[in-house]
Amino acid sequence: MSECYEYVPHRLLRQRVRDIASGVEGVLMAVINENVSDTGIERWMELAYIRGASGREFTTAAANVQPA
Repeated sequence: MSECYEYVPHRLLRQRVRDIASGVEGVLMAVINENVSDTGIERWMELAYIRGASGREFTTAAANVQPA
């Protein structure tokens, strides 16, 4: 299994965003193409890292990110 991750450019980086899946708002810190598989078969997905009001970051699918 490959452990190579890739940062992906995103138009909303460092801006206030909302995760449409959870409704939580925060600042988009990064979008990374990651292998999210827990098996031997690779499954790559673009994950958005959002820093919430508490200062803790959470992830969601990059497709779930919209301007707040």
